[in-house]
Amino acid sequence: MIDINIHKILHGSTGSMDLDIDISIKEHEFVALSGQSGSGKTTLLRILAGLEEADGSINVNGDSWQNGTRVLAPQKRGIGFVFQEYALFANMSVEQNLLYVSKDRALAKHLLKMTDLIELKDRLPATLSGGQKQRVSLCRALMNRPKLLLMDEPLSALDPAMRTKLQHDILSLHKEFGTTTIMVSHDPSEIYRLAQRVILLDQGKVIQDGIPKEVLLHAQGSQKFSLTGEVLDIIKADVIHIAVVAIGQQIVEIVMDDAEAAMFNIGEQVQVSTKAFAPSLSHLK
Repeated sequence: MIDINIHKILHGSTGSMDLDIDISIKEHEFVALSGQSGSGKTTLLRILAGLEEADGSINVNGDSWQNGTRVLAPQKRGIGFVFQEYALFANMSVEQNLLYVSKDRALAKHLLKMTDLIELKDRLPATLSGGQKQRVSLCRALMNRPKLLLMDEPLSALDPAMRTKLQHDILSLHKEFGTTTIMVSHDPSEIYRLAQRVILLDQGKVIQDGIPKEVLLHAQGSQKFSLTGEVLDIIKADVIHIAVVAIGQQIVEIVMDDAEAAMFNIGEQVQVSTKAFAPSLSHLK
């Protein structure tokens, strides 16, 4: 069990924010942290890793990582950390990057086989694709058999097909190694596939905490779906207006009347919803 009760004042572009987290995470659980950019997700991971200071306490399986008088050094926490950037040693081969963490060659071979990298073990990082580099990064994070695996949007730079492949690898490794995994992600499909639990942050506070189906499929009224997008353009077409909205990697067009068109600005983040198969826009809350 991981008990987290921490408090930290963060200073961002919009002013100060109070990161105030009081949660417990079960051993071997896979938890996704989600929420708007700047809500405190990455800072929480860095505090758990011991890379940032905060007030409060962190207790992991009965061991105190942090309390009012003591903070355990990052290298003594038994964690694995997978960043958005790959952070591989450029002058070391794939296998050497893993053995730098631990000299356990059998474990390195096993991890490379599981992630289809064994044929690339002697290659340098510069010769690998983005997906291959991220798999090396994941394997390296598991070389010390961590109690806790932390991942900060590890797949955000990859194409959809590679993301799906690595999601499978992540889940397989999580189950085999019995780690407790906490992953920051904005991708609903990724969260749904991988996580047993979703913790949604807003302005440093937990606003939702539950299973993915409950959190991700949460809808207001009779809306069938609700997605966040950005208004790219509003085009006048005869007696109607057409809003061009980017949702992830897709572009959609939504028909509006004069009054609705006047409510929105190009570049605004909006909520795209549907009722009775008629899509509509609303302002983000």
